[in-house]
Amino acid sequence: MAAMQAMNARRDVTTQGPPPIPVPQLPIAESTIYYAFNVPFASDLAGPDTEDILHATTDAVLRWTHPAEAPDDVPVHALHVHVMNLEGLRQLCHSITQNALPIEAHVLSGTPKNARGLVTTVCLSGPAELVYQTREAILNKTPISLRCTTVDVDGNLVANLAEGVLKKSVTDFLDETSRFCGVDIFLLGPKLAPVVDGLNGDVELRRDQRWRVAIYGDNMSTEHAKTRVLIHIDQLVYQLGRIVDSFQVDYSIQQILIGRNRKNIKLIESSTNTAIYFPPPFLNCYSYCPPGAARRGESDVFITGENTQAIEQAKYKIHDYISRIRLFVKDVQISPAKLDSVLLTRMDKVRKIAENNNTHIMPPSLGSRKNTTRFQALENLPVERSIREFMALVGQFYTATWWISHPDTRQPMPTPSDIRTMLSDICANSEADVTFDKMCFTITGSDEAVKAALSVIHEIKWVSHSSSQIRVKIELANEHKEFVSGKKNGKINKIMGQSNVQIMFETFGEYNFNIEVVTHSYDAVKHGLTLVEQEMPASISFHVPDQYHKRIIGIGGQHIQRIMKKYSVFVKFSNAMDRGGLSREDDDSRVDNVICRTPARNAQNLELVKSEILEMVDRVVRSPLPHVDPRSANVNASVKDSEFMNQTVKIDRLYHRELLSRLPEIEEMEKKWNCKIVFPSTEQATDELTVSGPQWLVPKCIDSFLGMVPDKHEVVMERTPSLIKFLESPEFVQNIVPKLKAQYEVDVTVHENPEERASNGNPSVTLLWQFTRNNAGGVSDAMDFLQGEFATAGVEPVFIRGALSRPKPDTFEESLPFFDSKLLQHAPAPVATDSPTKPSFGEETARERSSLLERLRRPGSGMSSISSFLDRRKNSSQSATSFFKGSSNVSKSSLVSIESTRSFNADRNPWNDSGVNLADEESGSPWPSAVLVGNGIGNKLTVPHHGDMTPRHTARQSADSGRPSTSHSTNSGYPGPLGPFR
Repeated sequence: MAAMQAMNARRDVTTQGPPPIPVPQLPIAESTIYYAFNVPFASDLAGPDTEDILHATTDAVLRWTHPAEAPDDVPVHALHVHVMNLEGLRQLCHSITQNALPIEAHVLSGTPKNARGLVTTVCLSGPAELVYQTREAILNKTPISLRCTTVDVDGNLVANLAEGVLKKSVTDFLDETSRFCGVDIFLLGPKLAPVVDGLNGDVELRRDQRWRVAIYGDNMSTEHAKTRVLIHIDQLVYQLGRIVDSFQVDYSIQQILIGRNRKNIKLIESSTNTAIYFPPPFLNCYSYCPPGAARRGESDVFITGENTQAIEQAKYKIHDYISRIRLFVKDVQISPAKLDSVLLTRMDKVRKIAENNNTHIMPPSLGSRKNTTRFQALENLPVERSIREFMALVGQFYTATWWISHPDTRQPMPTPSDIRTMLSDICANSEADVTFDKMCFTITGSDEAVKAALSVIHEIKWVSHSSSQIRVKIELANEHKEFVSGKKNGKINKIMGQSNVQIMFETFGEYNFNIEVVTHSYDAVKHGLTLVEQEMPASISFHVPDQYHKRIIGIGGQHIQRIMKKYSVFVKFSNAMDRGGLSREDDDSRVDNVICRTPARNAQNLELVKSEILEMVDRVVRSPLPHVDPRSANVNASVKDSEFMNQTVKIDRLYHRELLSRLPEIEEMEKKWNCKIVFPSTEQATDELTVSGPQWLVPKCIDSFLGMVPDKHEVVMERTPSLIKFLESPEFVQNIVPKLKAQYEVDVTVHENPEERASNGNPSVTLLWQFTRNNAGGVSDAMDFLQGEFATAGVEPVFIRGALSRPKPDTFEESLPFFDSKLLQHAPAPVATDSPTKPSFGEETARERSSLLERLRRPGSGMSSISSFLDRRKNSSQSATSFFKGSSNVSKSSLVSIESTRSFNADRNPWNDSGVNLADEESGSPWPSAVLVGNGIGNKLTVPHHGDMTPRHTARQSADSGRPSTSHSTNSGYPGPLGPFR
């Protein structure tokens, strides 16, 4: 008891009295770190050709063209705009260094060997948090990623053709838009475009019929100006004008409102005859705004319509759809450094992910060091798809550390100036971001950039002679963990035994894990990292109709197992239920449902597996099962017919609205031909539509689609009594015109234009040929038929413009001068026509380029009118359309521009496999032997510069799944053995 009382007494004593005086904590001085990064100025962006400029906004010519006295070999980065951007960055960094904060900023600019142009590097030094804030400020106050966007416009909308001058209202609008948006705008004349003749392969120069508005500036400012120009063109096209209005739509639901392939907005625009312009995606990720310019609001949506009722109807439908939206939202944690790399180099792919999955993706702002990215969609399935594809993009970037544990005392330690020079050289020659803190280099960038940076560091003497630890982290999807490690970690254990490295797997999230390669030797990390990369999954995906899967797999999988063992490739089939059910928005026939996967060192067998599977499909197609609808496959299809492809068709963008008004007909056409017709967004202002589907059905769908597009061609001839008598004769009106319609699908009407005359002053007569685009190839045949009727009637027409001539025949005519024979007659000289196949066409257009455009740029210099410029342009153009190749046997597929790619696999199911054991293959070291010029610290390096491009095996055209490649590749699967270590 006494002891207990004593303890209580002591406890009472300790709890009584005032609280103890706290010991003041002295602030711990933060260590100084060094951070080097490249500023993507786009210094290789050239300005327009001075001969094409008809009008330029204030000081635009000074900024984007070289002086007349400049030499011919002056580099592009010497343009005034690039020089001033670099000088502005130097002044900004100088002001940062001179302020009271403990931070320094230095700019180094140069052209490393094998670089694509001028490289600008900023090196910051100071406390870590202050360094990161300064980097964010620099990236958001500098005009990075300059670009040029072009809008085509008819010349009669911007110029008074009768008086030969540009419309003042148009030039005033361009000047105002330039000031308001902070961009430079040029009005350019029609361009000469090289076109390859489909018959003989000759390259011809053809002058486009439209003029161009070229907009130069940063990404978001050019998009803002482009939207304003498109709205103004809408008002110019319609004589009564179009009403322009705007309203607010929350930025986070705009992509969901637009819909996949713009399905929702396309229905609203077609039903109300309106045009709706949304802000560019990811507008809130970039905060740069040119001085004195106005930034477009992220919620501002512009709409143009014929009247107020149409606009109000479109608004009502939009708000009605928004009121029914229910969102699935998910946040994902991602490394801030890798997010910045994605924002700077991969946003085109992020945009495709968002559009294909109808998902809103909300990354943090550039340089903010935040690590949360939000994904939201109408369903959970597209959210998961988007996250997996986005995380695959993040996996394209590596992280490495080089920690110097025991510096070599025999080598002098670098001074702060040496460290800045050293980091700038590393950064400039590798395009990676490099940090130096407490004798440790931290490197972040693409796979090739990180390996190139490690190679540069290895060449520094005081680093290579010191004891170090090197770590490289590779990020990969969780479903590939067993694939890379092998059964019972067999592959990893073998690599560690061969290369003297340690390999650890680190799971840090729901979707990805890290493969960490650790060693103390640079040569060991080269070898070990190469072996790990060779075990990474390479994959290819393509489409096979679901009804053929069972026959290809075989009873008990015997067929597909034979192929898998033959090529050491794992093959996975997925049906509609695996992809989320039959009622999904994405059509089952347009989704890749076969995935072939193998280690990267065996990637060359992927195409062989694909070819063999498609051969099996071909055999199944030729002998269909009784329960298979024979209309679902072509019995005469070949192996290539099993491929899905994309093909582009060019149609005037202003006519897209007319086509959208016939949307039910287009949907019936899509069902009939098993194809998908995708219209571009209103903001893109492009003429190109995309038709995707089976390779043997796409041309048929395009032919049917072009039957909805009218076209016309004018043939102007000199008016003569014999010609007028023939055109007014009953034979022409009652027999020839109906025959042209019945046999050639061409309507011919006769018109007179008093203002158009022949060179001798005689009046003219015009034949207007009207047809649909799918029958454009028959116009030349119809014209040959009419010329034959002219000859029969004894009429010799004199063509002023619009005549179509046949291409030069492949004969022995050129060799006839070597034979002195009166029996061999030379072909007569060709009649002067406007065909671009004539040798004089290039000379004539060159004269136009040097004289007429120059006179148009100088009002009052003797040019009577712009109409004379256009007349001569028309005389040298082939027709009102670019599809007259001058042959009767032009195939329908040659009438469109083809860009064949494979369908994008928007559905990547997480399936786990253990890989296939492959025979051991020894490969040479893909790492480079970088050479430093000079000695000591900060030496210049000669390293092959390839950006983040990953070399791979033979180029593949099919879309891949698994680990995507870098941005310069057409595939999305991990490549084969990497090229030399940069």
